[in-house]
Amino acid sequence: MLKTIIAVAIVALAPALALASPSCTKEPKSKWMPEAAMKAKIDALGYKVKTFEITGNCYEIYGKDKEGKRAEVYFNPVSGDIVQKGD
Repeated sequence: MLKTIIAVAIVALAPALALASPSCTKEPKSKWMPEAAMKAKIDALGYKVKTFEITGNCYEIYGKDKEGKRAEVYFNPVSGDIVQKGD
């Protein structure tokens, strides 16, 4: 019975685990774009940033995209490229 409960819990949690933060770079932080430069690039892409943070080896924002829709976006901190989008 306990094995069944554990199996069900693992299956139930699988979608949440799939949404874990991506791997954005293997470069050391010394090679990352400065936060101010990254924020300027994000603004130029049309995002309105509510929260800017470092998540794992990514820059991550929460805010709105240029259409005003909710956005959660992970960026490569070296190149500034978008790695993953969510909402």
